[in-house]
Amino acid sequence: MNKKIPFAFVLEELDRVQPYVRPMFGCYAIYVREKLMLILRDRADHTDDNGVWVAALKEHHPSLKKDFPCLRSIRLFESAETVWQNIPKEEDDFEELVLKVCGFIVKGDPRIGKIPKPKKKKAKK
Repeated sequence: MNKKIPFAFVLEELDRVQPYVRPMFGCYAIYVREKLMLILRDRADHTDDNGVWVAALKEHHPSLKKDFPCLRSIRLFESAETVWQNIPKEEDDFEELVLKVCGFIVKGDPRIGKIPKPKKKKAKK
């Protein structure tokens, strides 16, 4: 993926917690230590899911939605509710909301982020 990372201001804002980036789903996953925190998505397909995806376990959704009323489950995977909650790119105060999420991450808010399941090892032939 040699494309420019969308919403690169996120990396600048998270710099003090040393984020790292990995390609995921044709987007960019942002990790802090072992936790997957965000996915940055700005693609031509499924544009209603463009924005910043916040990783949050379902039990944290109600409290996060008090801080971020625009949060909604992504629609791409066609399930009612997912771990991924989107701050849509088309929100009027998109950048301000994303900076607020970054602030929560920097402060170590336990509602944001998830530790990915370990990858299954491929069977030897």
